[in-house]
Amino acid sequence: MARLDINAVGKSFGPVRCADGLSFAVEPGEIVAVFGPSGSGKTMLLRMIAGMYEPDEGDILVGGQSIVGAPPERRGVGMAFQNFALFPHMTARNNIASGLRARAGNEDVASRVKSISKLLKIEHVLGHMPRELSNGQKQRTALARALIGNPDVLLLDDPLRNVDAKLRYEMRLELPSLLRRSSAAVLYVTQDYREAMAIADRIAVLVGGRLVQLARPEEVYARPASVAVARLFGDPSINLAEVEPQVGQGGLSADVAGTRVRLDSGDRTGAQGPCWLGVRPDDLVVTRNAGDDAIPARVVAITPMHERAVLLLRFADGSEWLAALAPDAPVASADDDVFVRFAPESALLFDRATGLRVGQPDRRQAA
Repeated sequence: MARLDINAVGKSFGPVRCADGLSFAVEPGEIVAVFGPSGSGKTMLLRMIAGMYEPDEGDILVGGQSIVGAPPERRGVGMAFQNFALFPHMTARNNIASGLRARAGNEDVASRVKSISKLLKIEHVLGHMPRELSNGQKQRTALARALIGNPDVLLLDDPLRNVDAKLRYEMRLELPSLLRRSSAAVLYVTQDYREAMAIADRIAVLVGGRLVQLARPEEVYARPASVAVARLFGDPSINLAEVEPQVGQGGLSADVAGTRVRLDSGDRTGAQGPCWLGVRPDDLVVTRNAGDDAIPARVVAITPMHERAVLLLRFADGSEWLAALAPDAPVASADDDVFVRFAPESALLFDRATGLRVGQPDRRQAA
């Protein structure tokens, strides 16, 4: 198997910049999720690797050899599409085999179809037409077609987007081990941050055609490179407040809704100035007891979310935050007056001018 290298790749359509200096590598057997909002260039990147479009700048290498300009069938790339893209007049068996017919004998094709369909648990529907398949079976058929040629690079364009929630959850558990068996370098496009975190070894976050962070899932969540990345991960989204941190005898602190709160003692070089303070709803503690670092608030609304309850809190200055509480936590009622705390090390600071994260909280160092 071979490594995929994307070197300074750029692509434009008129004034629209779809890819802007993208550079990263995917090792054999590694799964990299390409994540970002709609229009950030995720699918365009896959299409350039597959040969549907050529980059305007940069190079794409598989196994150290450039594939730019090579025909799609010579690139060693397999691709599964979001809408499955099965041939409606072919059985599942023939859909899976279609990519191999011109390159292998019928006997070899038949044995490969049998092997891959057994692996994906669709051997019982090989004789069915696409209209007779469930969405889950269509998804597995499309994946089998992409995998059957033992590609060096496997491109998956949001393959779980059109399947039901139950199957999506099951496939999040099954896909990582299944994909690693192929030993291909895998690029997995998704707009679901949970999916990216569950499936990928690393996440490449794209915003506006640019790679803004590439790291392990836990690091992207705990140490987002910017406010834009922080907002993309988490449900409910991260709470943000405009602050101007100051260093005093008690260390770094900031004024939040009229209350002075301590921030962590990690590396905060450059934190003295206009910043965004970010605290995830899961890191908030809601209590009826006042004390140091406790911010007075009023409960505006409570939304039960099965495994937790989400509280909409309003501070004295009119700003609002969300808190996500565990099911066994004492939950206040709407219109109750409460106090909000967070551990200093759970706070994130971002430079207000650039949006980039300042420092690294001690508790959240990657292993």
